[in-house]
Amino acid sequence: MRRFSRWVVLLAAAALTACAQTMPILNVDNAAVVSPAGKPLSNEQVKLAIVRAGSALGWAMKDAGPNKLAGTLILRTHTANIEITYSPSAYSIAYKSSIDLMEANGKIHKNYNGWIMNLNKGIGTQLALAT
Repeated sequence: MRRFSRWVVLLAAAALTACAQTMPILNVDNAAVVSPAGKPLSNEQVKLAIVRAGSALGWAMKDAGPNKLAGTLILRTHTANIEITYSPSAYSIAYKSSIDLMEANGKIHKNYNGWIMNLNKGIGTQLALAT
């Protein structure tokens, strides 16, 4: 009986740890494209800013149709797949799928959200550098 109780405690602790490591999936919806001095940017300039930001952070970016990019990040055993839509005025980053990131019921490993926040920040930086 004592051995059984110990296993129950260990399983409960593992379940609580797993739950504490997940958060609601972060998507970026219609983030404004801000360029230097308010100068409008072309679709190509926005696309290049997104690709540069992603590449600098380890994301592999591929064309996925008009005004769309597919991004993949592979870190150790973890893989995240996203879709980015863009225009001269806004862009969005949407979760598509993942491997080994505990995605379930609209939640995912907290590191994924950090990767998306970093990508969003990097895109903003690249847009500010666009000429």
